[in-house]
Amino acid sequence: MLFEMATGNLVFRIDQNGLDDRLNELASILNSIADEMHSKILNIGFVNPHYHYQNLVQMTFSLDKNFIIEGFSPNLPLVLGHQPEQLFNMNFEEVLATQVQTLWKTVKNQITADTTFHDTLQLHFLTAEKQIIPSFCTVSRLLFSNKIIISSITTALQDIITDNANTPDTVVPRPSEAAIIQNVYEYIRNNLEEPLPSTKELSKMFGANEFTLKEGFRHFFNTSIYQFYTEERLKKAHLLILQTKIPLKEIAFISGYNDYTNFYKAFKKRFSYAPSELKRDDTENNTAV
Repeated sequence: MLFEMATGNLVFRIDQNGLDDRLNELASILNSIADEMHSKILNIGFVNPHYHYQNLVQMTFSLDKNFIIEGFSPNLPLVLGHQPEQLFNMNFEEVLATQVQTLWKTVKNQITADTTFHDTLQLHFLTAEKQIIPSFCTVSRLLFSNKIIISSITTALQDIITDNANTPDTVVPRPSEAAIIQNVYEYIRNNLEEPLPSTKELSKMFGANEFTLKEGFRHFFNTSIYQFYTEERLKKAHLLILQTKIPLKEIAFISGYNDYTNFYKAFKKRFSYAPSELKRDDTENNTAV
């Protein structure tokens, strides 16, 4: 609940179990705080949410020692858009987006070497429609077994859509535009070293309308997608120059610039001084170029 609130999601609510216990009391307090914050933000016009409520969705995979899917929770095929028989015996890598394949290979090596492996990380799942679902997951290797369990609790946002001509008050699941824009924001922040996909590609990846994605991103973050991407890359480079001994050309590459001249021009335009003008200690300056 606190994590959802910290990321700006103020419509998430904890289902209360009706019991008179401490956890139920805490759930009630958190729900009330979220109600009050949501109301105040709406009153000042800071955000215009496009959804009314959301459901909590748990996804669980069971993998064998070769990282082949041998079992999963009943709702998982629906979330990923695959038939159950398609997921069964599929390599787990096939349900992951390209952006996390390198991370997953590293995790696989760690799991193979460590019989007590347990970690939490963010993975990007790829649906049958080639849309991305970012989700924080726990990855554990079971003791006295070669099985690997991957479990995630994520949120499926829904809109209430009324079709007066057919079935009034019908609830039709649809990804929230606000949540999609948040996911695009996180995707860009986590992939600054990669070329930025076009807005058309991003809209397809995240299941959004291209125009809505562009306008929504500008509404929530007061900048365009490309400008945000460029700004974040340069801020990352600025921080690396100040706090590390990494050579400038390597920092340019880490920040997504294959050509140092282009990095130099962009950096100087943004900060009004060259990368080499930032004060580094003697050791750092000796390795900077």
